[in-house]
Amino acid sequence: MRHDGSVTLFQYWNRLRGNRPAPRRTEVEPAEIKTLLADTFILEKDARGEAVFRLAGTRLCATFGKELKGLSFASLWTGRDQTVVGKLARSVFDMKSVVILTFDGKNKAGDRASFELLMLPLEGGMESPRAMGSLLACEKPFWLGAEVLIDCEVTSLRLIDADREPVLLKNRPAVEVPPLVPEKRSITDSLIEPGQGRRFRHLVVFDGGRNA
Repeated sequence: MRHDGSVTLFQYWNRLRGNRPAPRRTEVEPAEIKTLLADTFILEKDARGEAVFRLAGTRLCATFGKELKGLSFASLWTGRDQTVVGKLARSVFDMKSVVILTFDGKNKAGDRASFELLMLPLEGGMESPRAMGSLLACEKPFWLGAEVLIDCEVTSLRLIDADREPVLLKNRPAVEVPPLVPEKRSITDSLIEPGQGRRFRHLVVFDGGRNA
């Protein structure tokens, strides 16, 4: 992980869950991660099986120039990336995967900034599945906060095995995502047989965490 905030949130989540695949939603205490609240979010699975924002920090809403509550999570991306991000969110809900990805956000003038996004599963009990996460700028150009993002492009991703990840999380490289798809297979057909991982463009990634 490139951002200290991502490491902090992961370690908090990891401490809460103990030896379980994920902590319960009710165990999360906002006061314990108060320095990260402006950049954190809660997702829930709607009736269609899609991830939507249940809560979003003030800096996240300002970054995209709108209230994110109730908005489709994947709608922040477009094209193939929208499909991939939606599938990754469902993996967090259903497989208790831990996902970290980086993306470039672009403003109206075409300026770009790099961001790191972390998604962590939560046990929702009788409620719909939930996930928590953070979205943090890896750099802070002068325009960030004054100009909103209008487009996002995934640049790398990792699915983490939370039980085997070393303490020094920042030392592990992510898998870079090429800008073009070198094969004819559609990304909408990217799911491989259960237990065999998921195909992402020219790569195969494997779900982390454990099934409940």
